[in-house]
Amino acid sequence: MRTENELEGVTLLGNQGTKYPDDYAPGMLETFENKHPEREYVVTFDCPEFTTLCPKTGQPDFGHIYISYIPRHRMVESKSLKLYLFSFRNHGDFHEDCVNIILNDLWELMDPLYLEVKGIFMPRGGISIYPFANKGDADHQELVKLRRLDNFKNY
Repeated sequence: MRTENELEGVTLLGNQGTKYPDDYAPGMLETFENKHPEREYVVTFDCPEFTTLCPKTGQPDFGHIYISYIPRHRMVESKSLKLYLFSFRNHGDFHEDCVNIILNDLWELMDPLYLEVKGIFMPRGGISIYPFANKGDADHQELVKLRRLDNFKNY
């Protein structure tokens, strides 16, 4: 079981007075310590109800966001991630921008060994958009290239 000291900074989990953000809120993201830094392993989040707004028309866009990473020392806490992703609901940006913003924010927050974000957005005007962005430290550049190439083959 984790100690109180290990849970320091995790304020949203178990908080009954949670306030949902009404615009983009990267400050909501919280982390906790990776208790297994000696081992490389993958953590994946499946977020099937991502919503954002078209920056031109203000129309809602609906997508499915997948986030996978290999942690180093810090890991993102899932409730804070949920609230952070919810904060895009009233935020106007293109799909490609949202995926890259999420990647940048999580990279800065956690400093993982490897991180990827993929969006599967519902069609608008008969066209679906599936942006993919990834990043890795110096030891994971081969994985960065391999995963990027894999995303060309999936369609």
